[in-house]
Amino acid sequence: MAGRRPPPRGTSAPLQRWLRRSLPLGWERRVGLDCGWRGNRLAAPLFPPHSRGSFPSRYGILVDPIQVVSLFLKDPYSWPSLCLVIRESPGAWQKPQERANLLAPQGSLSEHSGSVLHSLNLLTVLCFPALVVLTVSSATPVGALFALLTYTIVFLKLFSFRDVNRWCRERRAKDESARLGELASGQKTANGDVAEKSVSYPANLNYKDLYYFLLAPTLCYELNFPRSPRIRKRFLLRRLVEMLFFTQLIVGLIQQWMVPTIQNSMKPFRDMDYSRIIERLLKLAVPNHFIWLIFFYWLFHSSMNAVAEVLRFGDREFYRDWWNSESVTYFWQNWNIPVHKWCLRHFYVPMIRSGCRRWMARTAVFLLSAFFHEYLVSVPLRMFRLWAFMGMMAQLPLAWFVGKFLQGNYGNAAVWISLIIGQPIAVLMYVHDYYVLNYEGSQ
Repeated sequence: MAGRRPPPRGTSAPLQRWLRRSLPLGWERRVGLDCGWRGNRLAAPLFPPHSRGSFPSRYGILVDPIQVVSLFLKDPYSWPSLCLVIRESPGAWQKPQERANLLAPQGSLSEHSGSVLHSLNLLTVLCFPALVVLTVSSATPVGALFALLTYTIVFLKLFSFRDVNRWCRERRAKDESARLGELASGQKTANGDVAEKSVSYPANLNYKDLYYFLLAPTLCYELNFPRSPRIRKRFLLRRLVEMLFFTQLIVGLIQQWMVPTIQNSMKPFRDMDYSRIIERLLKLAVPNHFIWLIFFYWLFHSSMNAVAEVLRFGDREFYRDWWNSESVTYFWQNWNIPVHKWCLRHFYVPMIRSGCRRWMARTAVFLLSAFFHEYLVSVPLRMFRLWAFMGMMAQLPLAWFVGKFLQGNYGNAAVWISLIIGQPIAVLMYVHDYYVLNYEGSQ
């Protein structure tokens, strides 16, 4: 029809309409309908019909929703992971942080003393849950993982909260008169009408502001977050339905597809049968990556958008087009935007400004990421093998190699191969060590 813009090549009109409904706040202009996806052939094995014996039907139906409860609870009368999450709820670790920030602008607490108090509080946020998980035998690995992940998120948020308020104090000290004039104005106007109030330091130091930040789907604190005008009920309902559906799908695929493959991989590992190990690794790569892609959509699109919609949080850039990555560096910069922004703002840029070279700052960022990966895996499993740490640090030479020798589709293929093969290797390593430590030793 004349005057109508045709849909992008390879995208049907119904799919295009569905994408517009699913993508939040104009994302079709950035990563949605014009994402530039080139259809790499490496994605073909992800579809079950292309892999022999994808669903192990010879085992029967293995999906058991009741069994999922045992992953979180070992003793029905002892819920250490849930107690940890409740202990972490607003008002626990945040009170010392808030008190230090309230006393600093009043001059009741020196900058050095406040920094020491903040550091001790942040250290406690990481060490306390790890100590509980390692000492309480009724804590299950899955439940402990969720508890430690919650504490890690709080740690990153409080770190950002401390830094931003410190920057505000420094700026306020440099130009006190300008800051006082900004505080006196109180509100701004737009087109002759009173707009939403803009908060200035230290008026942001209150529990309401802090709790909103702790619940918002971001790791970087701001005095004034962008806000959407209203809650879109249909959009929110679609995200909630997606969360429920994909949660059930992920659990079912793990029980029916991954668990039998992992169990059948233990004997080749014990016998050091390398040909069978490689076969099991390739067989595990398909369900592992398929589930990882579903989990990515569940977390970064469905869950984060649902939380953002409830809070009217305006910044919805949770990911970019990482699937088009032609380098490892581009992948890590675009697949998890909240974490990337935090590392860039609170770790990489401060190191550059302090005189460090770029390669040193980049290495430090990967070291920090490797530490948290190992922290979230080794502590819940109660064993320290450093597979996750070494896997993250291996990204540095891989990024150098791909950036120097591979370009275009070859670089994109290298990124996808590292994702498809690298994760199953780490999974098999940890499962094998956990099995040997907890089951073979007791037999």
